Amino acid sequence: MIKIAILGLGVVGGGVADILEKNSKVLSTKLGGSGEPLIGIKYVLDKRASVGHGLDDCITMDFEKILNDDEVSVVVETMGGIHPAYDFSKAALEHGKHVVTSNKAVVSACGDELVRIARENSVAYLFEASVGGGIPIIRPLMSCLAANDINRICGILNGTTNFILTEMETKDLSFEEALKKAQKLGYAEADPTADIGGADTARKICILANIAYNMFITHEDISYEGITGITHDDILLASMLGYRIKLIGYAAGEGDTADVFTAPMLVRVGTQLAITEGEFNCINVEGNAVGEITFTGKGAGSLPTASAIVADVLDAVTCAPRYPWSCTKRGSALTASSESYSNYYRTTDSAAAEKAASEHGVRTVAHNGAYAFILPAGVPVQNADLKLRILE
Repeated sequence: MIKIAILGLGVVGGGVADILEKNSKVLSTKLGGSGEPLIGIKYVLDKRASVGHGLDDCITMDFEKILNDDEVSVVVETMGGIHPAYDFSKAALEHGKHVVTSNKAVVSACGDELVRIARENSVAYLFEASVGGGIPIIRPLMSCLAANDINRICGILNGTTNFILTEMETKDLSFEEALKKAQKLGYAEADPTADIGGADTARKICILANIAYNMFITHEDISYEGITGITHDDILLASMLGYRIKLIGYAAGEGDTADVFTAPMLVRVGTQLAITEGEFNCINVEGNAVGEITFTGKGAGSLPTASAIVADVLDAVTCAPRYPWSCTKRGSALTASSESYSNYYRTTDSAAAEKAASEHGVRTVAHNGAYAFILPAGVPVQNADLKLRILE
């Protein structure tokens, strides 16, 4: 019997418990058993007296008890936030226990240190669930695509913002109305700042860039912005030009560095990114050997995220530890200026729109007193109220 401890039995931790119970026979078979449960939860570190998962007898408030129990071989961290999640993860690795997490905040800020500690102690530090929820992306980057030089990774990495933008476009809602709906349905937190401000996507694209380019950067090293400046008129104007607006995490290898950023961008109608709606994520990876591959699915939620966690638990106990990067020092990121991309401009200055059309021969569309057009890279526009990159 493999004994695990779950730190935090909220939405994701509860999902892990549910999968271990519902899929016990399947998991047993994958571990070489005959159907009897082979993974058991010995401890749940949770402040609540009763969690309603039939695990009340497992609850403890004492992490040292988990740390010093040699029967516990895997610690599943689903607490969220950096502290004490980082401290508990570090201590568990130092005590020779595998750590599996969905905590993108810890992975993106401290992943280099925790991977180093795991390597030193011959244990695994796995975090498939930290990007894309149940979508497999980290493991494919590490193994299935290992023979490739990764040219580019880009995609929709945040379901909250994608839901908001979809609602604004398809239901004619304002940003504020769409955000309130997302919060009511549980797609957005009470404080949605990290999502709508772009920090969540920035953390995730940094994790993917670190794996693809063997570097270590955090969201504080890159340029990122969110969707708070996007209006319903922008979405309509973009549609008139043949595009949809999506919040995109972007990373492209460039020698020993990478161009990494997060920003709302225009994607052409009909592409996989453009047709990805609601809370779904979509990640496009371009390798020099395999070409373009797209991963899509639910990027969050209890069971999808827990699915990735339990898969990591299986990997931890059945495979030799694999490490996502070997770098021992921080990498550097280059963020290309928007002038290196074709750009969408929105302005209320009719003269600027007329000048763009006459001098560059581009199509201009108008709605509700606003004008929009797309200009080639490096062409500036005065009096523009909004400028967005075009994803080619």
